[in-house]
Amino acid sequence: MRGPHNILRLIRTGATFERTGAMAAVLDAVDAPMRLRLAARVMGWPFRWLGYKGDPTLPPITRAITALGPAYIKFGQILSTRADVVGPELAGQLRMLQDRLPPFPTDIAKAVIEADLRAPVDELFSEFSEPVAAASIAQVHRARVRETGREVAVKVVRPGIGPAFKRDIDAFHFGARMVEMLSPGARRLRPRDVVSHFEQTVTGEQDLRLEAAAASEFSENTARDAGFQVPLPHFALCSRRVLTADWAEGLPMGDREALIAAGHDTTDLARRVIQLFLSHALRDGFFHADMHHGNLKVAANGDVIAYDFGIMGEIDEYTRRVYAQILYGFIQRDYRLVARVHFEAGYVPRDRDEAAFARALRAVGEPIFGADASRISMGNLLSYLFEVTERFGMPTRTELILLQRTMVVVEGVARSLDPQLNIWDAAKPVVSDYIKAGIGPKAAAHDLAQIAQTVGRYGPLLPRIIERMLWERAHPEEARLTLIQTRPAVPLWLVAVLALAAGAGIGLSL
Repeated sequence: MRGPHNILRLIRTGATFERTGAMAAVLDAVDAPMRLRLAARVMGWPFRWLGYKGDPTLPPITRAITALGPAYIKFGQILSTRADVVGPELAGQLRMLQDRLPPFPTDIAKAVIEADLRAPVDELFSEFSEPVAAASIAQVHRARVRETGREVAVKVVRPGIGPAFKRDIDAFHFGARMVEMLSPGARRLRPRDVVSHFEQTVTGEQDLRLEAAAASEFSENTARDAGFQVPLPHFALCSRRVLTADWAEGLPMGDREALIAAGHDTTDLARRVIQLFLSHALRDGFFHADMHHGNLKVAANGDVIAYDFGIMGEIDEYTRRVYAQILYGFIQRDYRLVARVHFEAGYVPRDRDEAAFARALRAVGEPIFGADASRISMGNLLSYLFEVTERFGMPTRTELILLQRTMVVVEGVARSLDPQLNIWDAAKPVVSDYIKAGIGPKAAAHDLAQIAQTVGRYGPLLPRIIERMLWERAHPEEARLTLIQTRPAVPLWLVAVLALAAGAGIGLSL
């Protein structure tokens, strides 16, 4: 990583915000104290000339973010869903980052398609429009497949996006290292791991073949979800830089007035968005991790349509159960349960006081539950929970970053549809159903069956394991000479249990 380049990049970030007037807008949005405003002006003004000019027709903060590049745009997309944090005016300005960025020329998009799909665009599509949406990584054209006549969306990656992201992420890595060096207390947050996680995510988002595969899997998982649609990809017309999928016709989720005018129940939509996300995360362990307004539409029949599957989250069964129990504990206001789950999962060091941790959690939860519906926020809960876990030495769980971030984004979407939505009431039935199905006697029986089936698959190896174990016991010296003793010793009783389990597993699999 190039230190001088990264220092300049970080300085230029602040300078761009100063030059475009975004610095003042940000400070106003967060209601910064006078001392912080003064410090920002003193530090930003000398480097103002280093900042990017940006598009003067855009609002200041949107102008600064678009000038700085795709990684910053991604961050702006997240903030655009948090009107309760940055204010309705700033959230409205940032919303254009979701799908209304300046497009690149259609001729370049056609050249990319022809190079990747090895055929002229006119042979593949009977109709091909100008860009209908443009985001940080790609833009979308509306088209019609010549062979089938089906209307599709054709997504094309922006030229040069890879190096642009690499430059930004390089600076983020440098900044994370500086944070760890200058603030040892911040190491528990694992900022470098967080940046690496972000890098892995955006790198995968640039390969549209992976997005097509994710859309296909997500569609299979959610096929029985009432009121939910996923546009299917056309794999024959997909490549690394090109994705073709069914056209999704509907009203933008971010246009509340248009949804109301069309007769849609925005309260029901808000509740459904929350419940769909939690169902996908807890039930399937595979969820849309970029569910902002720009990636959601509402069909004429009221179905929620999700698209753009470049960022997907995946969590294993154990983590899902832990997360569900934490949510359920907060919903039930059972802080002892939440504390116990944190300790059992190893999230909090064992040498800390569980009872004290439970009381700290109560201090987090009770003020939130005591507030009116419009002030009950999952984002606030995560923020307060972060403060508590910091005091108790809990490290950042990088595997939960996407889940937590998406929860905040989805809440922002739901809140924009219904500012009075009670997030906990919306989440409770989904979490409760998962707890009943995933944690209980039925789930335990399912787990035992899976264990038996797994052992059953290794059944043919059991005679060899027994033979080797008996030989090691009969010839201990030779076993040591051949280093066989480095393998864990297997007690006879365990071999017998494994053999019985193997038989049970074979029977269950039949």
